[in-house]
Amino acid sequence: MVSEHASPLAALGGPDAGGQNVYVAALSRALGGSGHQVDIYTRRDSRRTPEEVEFAPNVMLHHVPAGPSRYVPRDGLLPYMPDFGRWLARRWRVDRPDVVHSHFWTSGVAALLGVRDTDIPLVHTFHALGVVKRRHHGRQDTSPPGRIRIERAIAHDADRIVALSFDEAEELARIGARRARVRVIPAGVDTERFQPTGPTVQRGGLRRILAAGRMVERKGYDAAIAALRRIPGAELVIAAGPDPDRLGRDPEYRRLRGLADRHGVTDRVEFLGSVRHDQMPALIRSADVVACVPWYEPFGIVPLEAMACGVPVVASAVGGFLDTVVDGATGRHVQPRRPDRLAAALRELLDDPFRRDGYGVAGLDRVRSRYTWERIAGEVLGVYQDVTRRPDADTAVVAP
Repeated sequence: MVSEHASPLAALGGPDAGGQNVYVAALSRALGGSGHQVDIYTRRDSRRTPEEVEFAPNVMLHHVPAGPSRYVPRDGLLPYMPDFGRWLARRWRVDRPDVVHSHFWTSGVAALLGVRDTDIPLVHTFHALGVVKRRHHGRQDTSPPGRIRIERAIAHDADRIVALSFDEAEELARIGARRARVRVIPAGVDTERFQPTGPTVQRGGLRRILAAGRMVERKGYDAAIAALRRIPGAELVIAAGPDPDRLGRDPEYRRLRGLADRHGVTDRVEFLGSVRHDQMPALIRSADVVACVPWYEPFGIVPLEAMACGVPVVASAVGGFLDTVVDGATGRHVQPRRPDRLAAALRELLDDPFRRDGYGVAGLDRVRSRYTWERIAGEVLGVYQDVTRRPDADTAVVAP
């Protein structure tokens, strides 16, 4: 596993730590648990970080010295990928892997350099695409100028691409990826940790809406705050951002706090900052509804975690949410960046406990039948086995 910026040890909720970290950690743990040896390569971003860490049974985490030993935003990491790739190439000459799976476009750059002049097969997962980011952010896109061109090259050169949703598979086809090389396999959820029973965070008498993820503008927390003024008797809890003691210095937090003030809902919005992943189940179980309303989302794991806890979801009708959240069965789809429609969907669920319970039961059944990490790891392993055999037959696309 090559995951240059998304270490499985990173605290979640910040601008560069979210679903990819969870994905790499959980997939590696599941593969290691089934007896495979997994090595994760991530960039060393602190002088105090050891070279190697035993992350889980059969899973070793390696910190690669590429660039400064400090935090660097992921949009600034491209210049260090040649060093990362050369380090991998030297490593793999003496400890050859059967297959390499890279995550995010910059990891793809390093991995392609690492496998160059070898017959080591490369599987790649983009997790997010530059063309989609450019479409939604326009001139505010902070990606390096060459990102889209480089992603086209990775899509061409990788032996297989694991897309996380059908929407992403279509985007990949539009940038030139051969459909026969693309396999749609969603992310999963830890159904032992995320389940309906267990400890629950205490709450007051207000109905609770929970939003969680990275503290970035595109996650749509502003829409949830604007919607709250149309939902009397409800509170919004936002689990995102840096640690609580550093939250006040985060510019996106300050923007959202100011928005809550302008809408007159400051007393009904609680910002928790970063919440440890092992504490999320208790927080989710305390909610009546989980709102996931980004502008766009390549996949998004939070809805799965909510469904695994038996909590209904209101989600933007975008990206991976179109696959995971079944509108009218496990939750509701809404148009992104429309607080009025979000408020209507949330009120509908908050005012109807029987519908909430029905969505919760259906969501739990869907997650347990389709999105366990054991099942996901088995399907990804099938891609590894397929590509190491280098068959002539094309890879089939499977439905989430």
